[in-house]
Amino acid sequence: MASNLSLRSILEANKLTSPNFLDWFRNLKIVLKQENKSYVLDTPIPPVLVDDASGKDKEAYQHHKDDDDQAACVMLASMTLKLQKQHEHMDVQSMILYLKELFNKERRTERYEISKELF
Repeated sequence: MASNLSLRSILEANKLTSPNFLDWFRNLKIVLKQENKSYVLDTPIPPVLVDDASGKDKEAYQHHKDDDDQAACVMLASMTLKLQKQHEHMDVQSMILYLKELFNKERRTERYEISKELF
């Protein structure tokens, strides 16, 4: 567990703010990979199981849900308070999608403004 805490400290020291999204995301992937939870970034949570699902299916669903919840907590803990409030009720994939859209728009606007000043 001590190694988990030391890697998580990377995210604590570099909280997500708008200009550092790519660095933050790279660090997040490192931390989740070390904790064997990086698959939640790419794999959606399976649909909610029906009552007659096999024990193995129920266990796999619960394991994925637990890993997603833990990854979401790591993500939220490494964001500014404003971003935490905006994303606290989202799953991991929804958060990443929203953050990518949000910060890509900001980067495009910034590039446009720089180009406009140059020309």
